[in-house]
Amino acid sequence: MYLTYNLTYITYNNFMKKKHVNLFNLKLLNFIKNKFKCKCYSLNNINNNLDSDNINLTKTYNKYYNDIIFLIFLNIKIKAKENHRDFIDRCIYHYFYSKIYKYIIIWIGFFFFNTLFDIAFEDTDDEDDLYEDTDDEDDLYEDTDDEDDLYEDTDDLSSEKKNCTVIIKDLKKYRHLWVQCEHCYRSNLKKKFKSKMNICEHCGSHLKMNSLDRIELLLDTGTWHAMDENLNSLDPIEFHSEEDPYKDRLKEYQKITGFLEAIQTGTGLLHGLKVAIGFMDFQFMGGSMGSVVGEKITRLIEYAGKKELPLILVCASGGARMQEGSLSLMQMAKISSALYNYQLNKKLLYISILTSPTTGGVTASFGMLGDIIIAEPDAYIAFAGKRVIEQTLNIIVPDGVQTSEYLFTKGLFDLIVPRYFLKYTLTELLKFHI
Repeated sequence: MYLTYNLTYITYNNFMKKKHVNLFNLKLLNFIKNKFKCKCYSLNNINNNLDSDNINLTKTYNKYYNDIIFLIFLNIKIKAKENHRDFIDRCIYHYFYSKIYKYIIIWIGFFFFNTLFDIAFEDTDDEDDLYEDTDDEDDLYEDTDDEDDLYEDTDDLSSEKKNCTVIIKDLKKYRHLWVQCEHCYRSNLKKKFKSKMNICEHCGSHLKMNSLDRIELLLDTGTWHAMDENLNSLDPIEFHSEEDPYKDRLKEYQKITGFLEAIQTGTGLLHGLKVAIGFMDFQFMGGSMGSVVGEKITRLIEYAGKKELPLILVCASGGARMQEGSLSLMQMAKISSALYNYQLNKKLLYISILTSPTTGGVTASFGMLGDIIIAEPDAYIAFAGKRVIEQTLNIIVPDGVQTSEYLFTKGLFDLIVPRYFLKYTLTELLKFHI
């Protein structure tokens, strides 16, 4: 494990040139080093290699990126030029370098704003053990004519510690303003995140969307008409576990999402074309398929067949709901039977859209029965998870074999379509069918 730190003062015209370390910084770093018993890797060598005028800045950072657990910026003011924004985005959230100027402690990895820094700092007699790969301690310090630009008064160590603790608590308050990418672990401002269709602005990953956002994405404004909204799951097998009873969990998710079940079904217009459509919501018990989910999908299929409407199902599910036992498993056959009548007897179009994740019974039934099957980029699509396969068959499952791109090469899908083009792609397919 590496603790990587960078004590750098960034000016507007002189990027990554001046460095300053004070007693408080040393005590903090020493505490973290002892706490995690980890190697403190000095970024002096990295900084010496950085060239602010070219792309070596990003290349050099990428070289060390995978070793970073914490990236700590102390006593800095950041005024970033536009061409440096890409590098700074890796290190610090947009909001903080416009709002907080004193102590900024940034998380990279899996430790998100935890209580690590609510600590009592220990004295250290040996400051040299904080650094490696440096023979000259002058590399860490540079004189500056105006230290007031760097930080405020730092004479009182207890005051420093108090201010730092306050800032850390303030950071937690702003956590709700951000959405963390599951792939690159960088943060997206929530306000802009929705307008970008839940696509990470840093790595382009398609993150999960709830059913309301899906409706807004695919259907014309004001044309959505929901069906069977009042269907509610019971507890047919009186499922109880060491955790909350099934009924209590249902009520909890209903309160969180505002919906009674893990799917919304209804009709709407897609660029003026009327469709019967269903949206699964992974936020509701992992989009699991219980008796109500199966019933709503079956009713939607029967309605689409009766009205001769094209059918679209947006899948996002962890599979059959174990709390309902065999009743959840029978939904696979029930839906497949309804689709057989809809597709073969009625000769109507069914389009299946697989989003991340689509697994288990949904993949094994209606998810893969579409006349046209569309997947989102880098979607996780599988029947059984990687760990289950490895433990059951005692084999090693290579990385990436359960992604939409790999499965597309094996012929499982017809298209991989980014969200930006999904509505227009569906429109063209519907027009062709009509």
